[in-house]
Amino acid sequence: MAKQETKKAIIREGAQLIHSKGFNNTGIQEILQAVGVPKGSFYFYFKNKEDFGLQIVDYFEQTMLRVAETYLTDRDLPPLMRMKNFFNAYRTHFEKTGCRQGCPIGNLTQEMSDLSEVFRKRIASIYRRITTNIETCIRDAQVRGDIALTLNSKDVADFILDSWEGAIMRMKLDKTTRPLSLFEKYLFDTLLASYPGNAGHTGTY
Repeated sequence: MAKQETKKAIIREGAQLIHSKGFNNTGIQEILQAVGVPKGSFYFYFKNKEDFGLQIVDYFEQTMLRVAETYLTDRDLPPLMRMKNFFNAYRTHFEKTGCRQGCPIGNLTQEMSDLSEVFRKRIASIYRRITTNIETCIRDAQVRGDIALTLNSKDVADFILDSWEGAIMRMKLDKTTRPLSLFEKYLFDTLLASYPGNAGHTGTY
């Protein structure tokens, strides 16, 4: 296996194990063994475990942003429908996985933010990029008259992502997607639907 392909395999396997078990509970040897890479080869590909961990964060970022951009930047659909499809896709995924593992970046936020400033800043940049995609949907919805122009689009986007991450945490605790369904219900059917100009788009967005 070529060097770059081996490195990619280590990152993929490491990402799966870290998503399931956490960064500090995942051993390097465990990952190498799963990939079939000889013991001691790890430092041929990574400077240290922190370097490896940050590349895992990059891997999660690419995956999450690909999903976010697929749904949230689809200009063929109205903005609130784009947001609905985004959250529906994740809820469907969590239903299939039995409400386990949750958001990989959310998990690392809880585990690493107080332990590593490098991790904290790197993860924060991912949240900002996802929030930017949501904010674009909010602004587009304001232009359509779906959401009041008086709202601060960035504040709303931050609130939405923060609430969604909290719902995921509760989902993991209760082992049901009900928190995610409640989030969607009150976001779209109550909060956003209550603003002037949105009544004409009820049920269609």
